[in-house]
Amino acid sequence: MDGCVEADGDGGILVRVHAQPRAARNAFAGVHDGALKFRVTVPPVEGKANALIAEVMAKMFRVSKSSVSLVSGSQSKHKRFRVVGVTLPDALEIIAGAGI
Repeated sequence: MDGCVEADGDGGILVRVHAQPRAARNAFAGVHDGALKFRVTVPPVEGKANALIAEVMAKMFRVSKSSVSLVSGSQSKHKRFRVVGVTLPDALEIIAGAGI
């Protein structure tokens, strides 16, 4: 999990994400290549996959959807999201507790 999640200095976290669109279900799928892997059912068209990843992340980190924003990688499988309202220690605990 090293490097997947870091504090952003403003009370939130920055999360490296590996996106897998067109999956069978929406879910956090563990760590892949130095990033948290999220599977989403929608294709990567018009930002739909990014929006759904943000929604899955919000649910996972127990924050509102508006607390999750895409920072970079809008048209790439490798993305960075900012999550406000969760601390780094809490985020690491949530990820570890995901059991993947």
